[in-house]
Amino acid sequence: MLKHGGGQVGRTTSRIEKKAAAPAGKLLSDVAYERILEGMFDKTVPAGAFVSQNDLVKLLDIPVAPLRDALRTLEAEGIVTIHPRSGIQFIKPDLELTRATYQFRSILEKAAVRAYAETGDEAEMDAIRKRHEDLIERISRDGLAPDSRKEMEEMEVVLHGTVIGILQNPLITSNLRRVHNYLRLLRLDRKITAPLALRTLREHVDILKACQSRDADAAEAALNTHFQSALQRNLGFF
Repeated sequence: MLKHGGGQVGRTTSRIEKKAAAPAGKLLSDVAYERILEGMFDKTVPAGAFVSQNDLVKLLDIPVAPLRDALRTLEAEGIVTIHPRSGIQFIKPDLELTRATYQFRSILEKAAVRAYAETGDEAEMDAIRKRHEDLIERISRDGLAPDSRKEMEEMEVVLHGTVIGILQNPLITSNLRRVHNYLRLLRLDRKITAPLALRTLREHVDILKACQSRDADAAEAALNTHFQSALQRNLGFF
């Protein structure tokens, strides 16, 4: 039984047909990890819910052993807390998590954006900036359609992933995945409007412009402005 706020949460396993076999080249524990997160992102497993191990086995159609491996990884990442007697508790995003996420994100990316401004590939910067500017034009003209929203989410991953990638540090890259998962959880109940989307994209362009000018100080300042604004948006200030 899945419990949330003292009540039972209905299962919606019919949304996708799950099979226990992992795709070629993937471990079942990786499949379990992805499916658990998918359940959180589509709200099949509500934030803050307590779920038994048996429920997750049935919900995800994953054997117990790889499921346990996935849960241990998610516990290390702060997504779940495993209670030996009462089940698995999923994280519920709050003010503290929001602030901590953006503080950690800032620490990770400040050094990276300076390095990217100094040594990043110019053609790559041009391509990322063009995608942003094309999307800004589309949203300004047509509003925030579903395909534009999807493209915006991709731009978030592309820009910040590329900046972090310049450091070629697998430990930092793995932590970026953790931060990205937190960000998706923080945004689950936030309504994204066209003006908010445009503001975010223009902040990205400001970072890229500074990097293209090879101005590390300006790039760090633009990144800091972006994170401060993003934090306020996630807190609902604007």
